[in-house]
Amino acid sequence: MSWLPEDFVHPVHVEVLAGFHLRPIKESDVDLDLPAVMGSRERLWSLYGEAWGWPPVGMTHEQDRVDLARHEREIEAHQSFNYALFDTAESALLGCVYIDPPEKPGADAEICWWVVDELAGGEVEAALDALVPAWISADWPLKSPRYIGRDITWADWIALPALG
Repeated sequence: MSWLPEDFVHPVHVEVLAGFHLRPIKESDVDLDLPAVMGSRERLWSLYGEAWGWPPVGMTHEQDRVDLARHEREIEAHQSFNYALFDTAESALLGCVYIDPPEKPGADAEICWWVVDELAGGEVEAALDALVPAWISADWPLKSPRYIGRDITWADWIALPALG
């Protein structure tokens, strides 16, 4: 049984605030994703490093391309979702939102997000922080999503037992 209903159609464009939107990430976004990730690597590692081992030091273009290709396949198969945050012209990738099936008990999805260092603590991050839970509630067939790093710390999430 899938973690989402068979007939669920995932959103393909979500306005965050004027000039910024989310859309599913693609392999072809690698030239925008790599500088965003590596430019914010230290902060991203502080968030995701212990849990995911990401982003690795010295991540190459090819490693990132392979990772994005996997995300694109997972989105098509509705296995998990990675939405990239873009400016209107899609000339810069500015963050990501991950919507994944649960790895730990007590939730029907696990969701987290980040913005590049230059947007951290600013208006765009605040808009994304407000948008994501409202968007999930309105547009996703989830009853008990867990917002990792928001309603549970990463350390507490890591300490939870794995499903199954």
